[in-house]
Amino acid sequence: MVRAATADDAETLHAVAAATFALACPPHVTPESVATFVADVLSVDCFHRYLADPARDLFLAEEQGEDAAGEDAGDVAVVVPAGYAMLVDGEPADPDVQAALRLRPTAELSKIYVLPGHHGAGVSRLLMEATLEAAARRGAAGVWLGVNQLNERAQRFYRKSGFEQVGTKRFLVGDRYEDDYVFERPL
Repeated sequence: MVRAATADDAETLHAVAAATFALACPPHVTPESVATFVADVLSVDCFHRYLADPARDLFLAEEQGEDAAGEDAGDVAVVVPAGYAMLVDGEPADPDVQAALRLRPTAELSKIYVLPGHHGAGVSRLLMEATLEAAARRGAAGVWLGVNQLNERAQRFYRKSGFEQVGTKRFLVGDRYEDDYVFERPL
């Protein structure tokens, strides 16, 4: 199940972000750089600001889970987070992205991450659908995203979701710039 995130979800979103961000990073990104990025961009306070920003839509994927003892909850409804996504409406600030995009108005699929125990369960697809629907409701003609050039798994998913590479950009993690592809798809 995917639902719109609320202000009450800031801590959950931070926990999912902290557990998943490193999965999308190339192997050379240090744990210290990941920790700095999480502290600077994915903190609970940051998520409170994101959730309050009228230009953003955040989605939380949840699934039936196990109880605290790690056993199937049976008839008791235990819901656990599985992933999240964030859409940012509006023109990108990055000049490389501005030059690469062909569709206006636009929105950025800023984040889409799924916890490892939920990979292959269709969670990414459901988050993608919710995000694209939100972009369409906002009147976007297209959606763009940045993906690390070494993250082939994510690139396959984005292509399967209708995105194509239209350019490149740089992305700062810690004190080092990473090379990203810019992908875009029409709505």
